[in-house]
Amino acid sequence: MAKTGLFDVKGGWHLANITAQSGESFEGMLKRFNKKVQQDGIISEARRRGYFQKPLTRRARKATARRKQSNKASRASSRR
Repeated sequence: MAKTGLFDVKGGWHLANITAQSGESFEGMLKRFNKKVQQDGIISEARRRGYFQKPLTRRARKATARRKQSNKASRASSRR
């Protein structure tokens, strides 16, 4: 069963789970949970799905991001 962001292929939710280790403080558990959520990309996926984007808008946004990344890379290589 492949997972794609928050949802797996079957349509179920993919949530971050952690279990309390013996003698672990709440702050330690919260830190581990936040790290797992960040690694799984749950927050960015929720932001991305927060509102509907038309396919044309999505492609334009990706093209702009690619252009910015390319410009940034060319500036970094020209400084060397």
